[in-house]
Amino acid sequence: MERSASGAPPVTVRPVPAPSGDDARDPGLFGPGSVTWRIHGDPAFSVGGLRALLLQALHPRAMAAVAQQGGFAADYWGRLTRTTEYLAAITWGSTRDAERAGARVRGIHRRLRATDPFTGEEFRVDEPDLLLWVHCTEVDSLLDAARRGGVRLDPGDADRYLAEQVRAAELVGLPAGDVPATEAALADYFAEVRPRLHLLPEAEQGARVLLVPPMARWVEFLTPARPAWGGLAALAFGLLPQWARRMYRLPGLGLTDVAATAALRAVRRGALVLPAGLREGPVIREAKARLADDPAA
Repeated sequence: MERSASGAPPVTVRPVPAPSGDDARDPGLFGPGSVTWRIHGDPAFSVGGLRALLLQALHPRAMAAVAQQGGFAADYWGRLTRTTEYLAAITWGSTRDAERAGARVRGIHRRLRATDPFTGEEFRVDEPDLLLWVHCTEVDSLLDAARRGGVRLDPGDADRYLAEQVRAAELVGLPAGDVPATEAALADYFAEVRPRLHLLPEAEQGARVLLVPPMARWVEFLTPARPAWGGLAALAFGLLPQWARRMYRLPGLGLTDVAATAALRAVRRGALVLPAGLREGPVIREAKARLADDPAA
């Protein structure tokens, strides 16, 4: 989500400060040989990120927490930028960068409260069940988009990715033992949590904002950003599991599973035509440059 190759408004990601000293050769939490670098550096990542937001909104407490902090429409692009910067820091930054980013997020979450839409109970937004939901929807969405987009994944790579991402879950305060580290465990998690999901009116509104986000008038009318973004958002809907599309009462915006997969592969192929310097963005380029002379990289 660092850069859109399709003409949507770019999400500007501030470069992670150049590491010095021991950090200069630190590959970070994952490193060049990881499945995480392969998935998070691929053009399919952007669509997977949008899919994750749509899934997250189906959890009543997660959606209530967003809605009671202003909703998706409040500072839409700012929220998206901050999320993207966080993912960039923990993926491409040094270990110290990742730990600092995690500490900032934990500090923000620790102060926030919301009210359960059904019981009226006040809860902390950093309660473990919510953190786990956000983590699982994110890794499931990014893995699904990578696989369906055509990213090379060898047997066992999906489980490797989920095991690597346990470290990301620990950054926000989750115990490693509570985090699904295999596809089988992730499927069991979703089967267990699905009865607790519900489409709130705020989630329907959030989905509309995702499809038609706020844009400056000159961007909307003088660039192809509006239709390009709408196409990506519709594709993200099409990649949702069938049970989630049924909850949204949108069976994929006209996209079958096969059509959504084919469309994502076409978008990804188009993006891969661009030179890596344009496609990858400064954070990825800096991470690769930092480790370029390291024999272990």
